[in-house]
Parts: sequence; structure tokens; C-alpha cells
Amino acid sequence: MREDRTMTTTIDVTRRGFMVGTAVAGFSLGFPIPFLSGKANAQAGFPDEINAWVVVRPDEQVIIRIARSEMGQGTLTGLAQLVVEELECDWANVTTEYPTPATNLERGRVWQSFSTGGSRGIRESHDYVRMGGATAREMLIMAAAREWGVAPGECRASKGVITHAASGRSTTFGKVAEAASRLEVPTGVQLKDPKDWTVIGQPLKRLDTAEKVTGKQVYGADLKLPGMLNAAIRQCPVFGGTLDSFDESAVLSMPGVKKVVAVDGNAVAVVADRWWQAKSALDALPITWNEGANAKVTSASIDDFVKEGLTADQAFVGNSNGDAEAALARAERTVEAVYSYPFQNHATMEPMNATAVWTEDRCEVWCPTQNGEAALAATSEAAGLPLQQCDVHKLHLGGGFGRRGAFHDYVRQAVLIAREFPGTPVKLLWSREEDMTHGMYHPITQCKLTAGLDANGDVTAFRVRISGQSILAGVMPQRLSNGADMITFQCYLPQGDHAISYSFPNLLVDHAMRNPHVPPGFWRGVNANQNSVYTECFIDEVAHAAGKDPLEFRLKLMDRHPKNAAVLRAVAERAGWGSPAPEGVFRGLAQCTAFGSHIAACAEVSVTNGQLKIHRIVAATDCGHVVNPQQVEAQVEGSFAYGLSAMLYGECTVADGRIEQQNFDSYQIMRIAEMPEVETIIMPSGGFWGGVGEPTIAVAAPAVLNAIFAATGKRIRELPLSKHDLGSA
Repeated sequence: MREDRTMTTTIDVTRRGFMVGTAVAGFSLGFPIPFLSGKANAQAGFPDEINAWVVVRPDEQVIIRIARSEMGQGTLTGLAQLVVEELECDWANVTTEYPTPATNLERGRVWQSFSTGGSRGIRESHDYVRMGGATAREMLIMAAAREWGVAPGECRASKGVITHAASGRSTTFGKVAEAASRLEVPTGVQLKDPKDWTVIGQPLKRLDTAEKVTGKQVYGADLKLPGMLNAAIRQCPVFGGTLDSFDESAVLSMPGVKKVVAVDGNAVAVVADRWWQAKSALDALPITWNEGANAKVTSASIDDFVKEGLTADQAFVGNSNGDAEAALARAERTVEAVYSYPFQNHATMEPMNATAVWTEDRCEVWCPTQNGEAALAATSEAAGLPLQQCDVHKLHLGGGFGRRGAFHDYVRQAVLIAREFPGTPVKLLWSREEDMTHGMYHPITQCKLTAGLDANGDVTAFRVRISGQSILAGVMPQRLSNGADMITFQCYLPQGDHAISYSFPNLLVDHAMRNPHVPPGFWRGVNANQNSVYTECFIDEVAHAAGKDPLEFRLKLMDRHPKNAAVLRAVAERAGWGSPAPEGVFRGLAQCTAFGSHIAACAEVSVTNGQLKIHRIVAATDCGHVVNPQQVEAQVEGSFAYGLSAMLYGECTVADGRIEQQNFDSYQIMRIAEMPEVETIIMPSGGFWGGVGEPTIAVAAPAVLNAIFAATGKRIRELPLSKHDLGSA
């Protein structure tokens, strides 16, 4: 690929430095395979490339290059809309492609971050991707103006056509693309004012839908390469355990089996012609594990370990003002409760997988990943080769939810196995059981909350003690702040994307870190999920203890948080708060700030003979700017399906040091019949870019739990709901 003219800086990056920096966060398929066709294919260049973001073909097809990952959330379409808004091409001609992370390095990281997580895909890249479209537009206009001998300022572009009104001449992007590609990149290009947007804010159809519904879309689990072998793997069932021994002679004569490979000291893989052959041989393989001391750990012992932190002296402070302890001591009345939140699995529909080809001087990987650069770093490290001799080809993800972001254990394993078969593609596909029992789980925590009230029932002090797991301590300890994990305090922080949305005269929020052996991970919504359950359910408790309406009680504490108050009022009004609900139906509220957005929900439920039915949830979101309202609605609905599944059923338990839930028969998700009607209110106030994919998960569970209390008088303080009887006491 030719040198990108927008970046002239050269970089010299070590593998270790690149790994630390990126941790945060085929022939038959009709696309090129650089490894098989030679390195020149990746550097061949495009005569119709306008810049790194935009390729315009002579037939008017416009290819938008997207560095972020598509895993169902719509980022691919949203980012393309941002580029097209400034480019002024015809949306009907737009397609997309992924650049590779190695190409990104070669071109001075022109596409910047490849990481897709934390609802940051659009909000962290909107400026520079729009600028990619704007500069490409100006270059196309300049090329046409030169051909006509007129000033570029006299020309304009619209839907892929450039016109010169004074002379009545016009041309198309495709006709001037090659000439435009030879021009110098203009400077001082201005982005549009939001009031002039015509593409951003429109409910355009997604670019990835057709191939998904026709089955044409290729996921990592579908990938086939010429001469490819298949691998199945099993790791020590106890986290921290190791591989002791195995008897390969017992399976080498089985159909299709090529080799049995020890992997990374804690796993063994069977490689065969077909995956089921590998899986069958692996099931028959005699394996001895060294399970270690963690084999004695149970859910009960972990709960006791975490519970101890609720009263521990040492804790990291995440937010404080005034003197909460003193204010509680002199309060007219105090209200106290302890809540808990379990381990939960990402449970992606597509299990972990990666396909690798390794030789002594090059390694390439095809895989679903939320962070192509982190996958490249994992590839390089496992291959024993410099970054410049490796590459990763990203495929659409069959679910991510955080599992495929900071963690590329499956990529590392695939490369290590492929090293046993130089020059031969090897696809590693985890079984469902392997995927469920070797995840990176939503952290386990408990929380003790105390509120002080005066004689009028107003809050004088609010005290929160979180005890439990730190994600950063388990994933990237270098990001701890003097030992503290500030991500633990999402929705409790004094300011920023996860600021607390109530004002208390005296406040103290701290965290007693307690890290069990089960590995934690960034799980869709991260710590906003449990922290919103803790706060919003407890605020509801305090309101009822004070004899006050939960809506008015909240609003009185939100006078300095007008955007939060606005979304809360919106859902209350739409749901009919304060007016009678249908007979047998009860309502509950929740709100918070998460991932830079302000969100609220009002749930309507009924409980009949102990059976819960969630009838409706009204959700409001203020994410500042909205790129595609149709996608926002879809993301709100999807986040409720995910969040309510977690509330109803999501729990991973530990026995003998291992996760007990091995498949969807024991780790349930919501059925279609259980899904409530969802009404989405989009309230973009402008001026900022908030997240969409994760925030509303945080209000799903507490809104429903508060409605359950209204219906039954029962407070659910320990999830999942399936552990509780909602029938008569």
C-alpha cells in the first residue's frame, strides 16, 4: 500500500511496548489472503485511494475503511455515516472494509485506535474519521476544478457528483478519483456544523444486514482456507492449574488425527483434518491435571472472602465530600442494606476461535477481535516474530461484549499450535463447554450502603463500601492508580463519563479490593451494571423509608444534574408515573450516567402466583449527538435483553475451583416470550458524544427490581432473580 500523505511521522515500536499500549482496552471467500499471495499484496497500493479512509472506484463504488470492530452493535454503519456526511457521496454506493493492524503500523497509525469497547467506537473517533471524509471531498473537488480550470471554491459536491454552477459542468467522484489521489492533502479543511448534517442523525439502513440474513457473512468459526487443519483444545478446569501429562498414543490412530500438542503449560490440543475429529479425539484423550491449591475454592469460600471486605479498615476512596461518617453518627435516622452481584459469563454465540499460518519469517491470523492491534501483539509474541512480520485479518464478531477486547488467549493458542505445522493453516475453535468454563468473568462484588436522614426525611449522608474484585488488577495492573482501580467506581465518580448523578451533602464511596482466583474481565456495561443496582435500588429503599415518592425523592437530589433529571422525567411522564397503572401492574424507576450518556428507565411488571412478567420498559437516553437513531433504538433493546438476562439468570458458581455452568442449559438467557415491550426516547442535547451500546444495561435491572418491590414488598438484594421466590411469604 502506498505511503499515506496525511502522516509523515515514522515509528519504531517494540513488541512489548505495543502489547502494553494495546492491552487497554481466502480464496474461496472472495477476499485477499496476503500470506498466501505474498507480502506485495498488502502493499500493492490503490490508484483510486483518495486517502486512508476513502477509496473511490471508477464504477462509483465508495469503500470506507473502518478500523473499529463490528459485533452487532452497528459501529460499522455509524462510522461510515460520519465519513459520508463530510465526503458527500451517495450512500447507495458505499461499502466498507477493515484495514489490518500491521498496515496501520506501516502507515504511522493513520487509522489510530483499533479498539472497540467501552461504547467508544464512535465517540472516540468521530473527529478524525469525519476529517478523513472532508479531506477526501476537497481533493475530489480540487481534481474536478483543475480539469475545468476553475477555482475549487466555485464547485460543490453532493451525492457523489461535483458541479460547477457557473458553467453548468458536472462530473462524478469515480471519474476524477485517480487524479484526486495524486494531489497533496489540503490543510485547514473545516468540518460541518452539526446544524448542517444531512447524513448524521438519519436512520439509514445498516451496511452489514443483507449478508447476515442471507448467510453470506463469514465469521471466524466459518472460515475455510486451502489445506486447513482443525484444532480442539482443553485447558485445566481449575484456574491457575497446569497440565501434568497426557497419553497421545490412545488417540493418534483415530480418524483424521494429526498430532496432540501441549499448549502453554496448562492446555492440550488435538489437531485433525476436521474439527469434530479433533473434538472426539480430545474427549478420548487421557489427561492428568495438576489442579493446585485453587481446587479447594468454592462459591461459599469466595463469598466469605468478599464479605470480609465490607467491614475492613483498608479501602481505596473513589469519591468523597464533607464528612459522611460524622454525619451518619448524628443523623436522625439511618437506613442500611447489603447487596451482592455474582460472576457472569460473556456467553457470546460464537465461541472463541482463530486461524493461524506460521513460518519462520511470517505469521498471519484471521480472527474475530475487538482490538486488532492487541490481537497483532498477541500474534507477534506467540509467533516469536517482530510485529512487522505478522498481521491480523479481522472478521465480524459473533458477539464480543468485552471478551474479545483485552483478552486474546485464543489467538495465542492458535499461533502456538500452528507453529507445529509450518506453512499450514490451522483453525482453533473452542467448544461451547471450553468457552463457558474459561472466560474472563464479570467481577464479583458486594456492597454495603448506608444513608442518614434528618427529621424531614432528607438525606444528610450517603456511605458506600464496595468489596470485591478489581478488573484492572487482574487484566492490566499497570493502570492501577496508586493501587486503586478507579473503574470500580463507575457511576460513583465525582465527574466524567461515569459521574455520580446525585448530590449529597456528605458522601464517601470506597473499595476494599478482594481478588479471588476466577479471572475478571470487561463485561458489557462493566461496573456500571452492579453499581447502578446498588445505588438505584437503595435510593428506592431510602425513599420508601422516608415515606416519599421515589421520583420526587430522586429529583430533589438531582438539582445539579439537569440532564439526568430530564431523562428521568421523560420516562416517568411516558410511563404515566403518578397515574394508576393497569390492574396488577407496578412501576419502578432507575437512572444514571454511564459511558458519557445520561439514561433512565421506568419498568412495568406484574407478579402472579410468584411468576414475574415484565410488560414494558420505557427508556430515555441523552447521548449528546445521535448518528443513527434506528441503531440507538436497537442498541437500547439489545442492552435490555442482555441486562435482563443477567438479572434473571446470570450467575456463574464455583465448585472445586472450577466454573460449574458449562452450557446454556445451566447458564440461561432470556427467551423471546420473556422480552418486554421497549419504548425508546432519544433526547440528544448536543455538544458531546456519549456511548450507546452499554449505558442502558445499567438501568434495566434496578428499574425492574424496584417495580418488583412495588408489586410484592420484597427487596431483591442478591442476583440473579432465579434464586428468589416471589410468591407469598
